[in-house]
Amino acid sequence: MALTLAECTEQLNAEQRLLVKADRDIEEGWQRIRDQEDRVRYLQAGGHDICQAERLVDLLKQTVVEWERHRTLIEQRVIYLREQVDPESPGGGRRAVF
Repeated sequence: MALTLAECTEQLNAEQRLLVKADRDIEEGWQRIRDQEDRVRYLQAGGHDICQAERLVDLLKQTVVEWERHRTLIEQRVIYLREQVDPESPGGGRRAVF
């Protein structure tokens, strides 16, 4: 089923909003990691067991890496939809058939 120009434009706008949200989420995720790393150092300085706190840092990092991968997919979709909406854009000239 081929999408109309209006449908492609609507999807492009939605994907661009998702891209902005992904950027914000990723930055907030890295901030959470920095905060948790500060807590690990504080606990370690106090002689506390830090195994679980370090494990949380690792899990947070894995999560943010996955968010970055997802962001790449969103970005690729935005590029594709831009080409469908504006055939004059780089790589444009093709019409969408989904």
